[in-house]
Amino acid sequence: MLVLSGTIGAGKTSLTSLLAEHLHKPAFYESVDDNKILPLFYKDPQKYAFLLQIYFLNKRLDSIKAANADRESVMDRSIFEDSLLFHLNADLGRATNTEVDIYDSLLRNMMQELPEATYRKNPDLLIHINISFETMLERIKKRGRSYEQIANDPSLYDYYKELDQRYTDWYANYDKSPKMQINGDALDFVEDSAARQQVLQLIDEKIATL
Repeated sequence: MLVLSGTIGAGKTSLTSLLAEHLHKPAFYESVDDNKILPLFYKDPQKYAFLLQIYFLNKRLDSIKAANADRESVMDRSIFEDSLLFHLNADLGRATNTEVDIYDSLLRNMMQELPEATYRKNPDLLIHINISFETMLERIKKRGRSYEQIANDPSLYDYYKELDQRYTDWYANYDKSPKMQINGDALDFVEDSAARQQVLQLIDEKIATL
């Protein structure tokens, strides 16, 4: 089970698709385009932050269960990142400490309910795509989701800046599985075919050591 991680615009979905095709294995994607709560969250974060987090938790547990049907799979986001995102929202006043405590407790309980003999809860390898803050902003602007645009909501700049820093700390402290980091600025696997092959080779070499 390979799991991708990275901030907004890092290229998680693109690399998931590349890896699934490269390894001939199923891919599991974060629900974004069909997520009716996400646009509501950007309009009113205080009202919808908790609901959005519960939505993602439910979807990720579904993906973990589905991924276990095959010995090998690729997932485009780690369930362990969700707590990072929700704690950030709480620190920015978008969720209460009580909601965070409930979420963290629910996450622990739901993960414990997955039987060890049946489900792999942790990935075999976490692949973190590291991009600069400037690259993140460029990609957010390029993909054009109106609710993500700083031009429409200037307060998002501070949110994205803090998110970028927290991902650096999160990856440094992540210890649930083996991990590796891809420099998404130096290796633009989305646009550059040579970089794409290099990234796949790096991941193949890491898998071979596991």
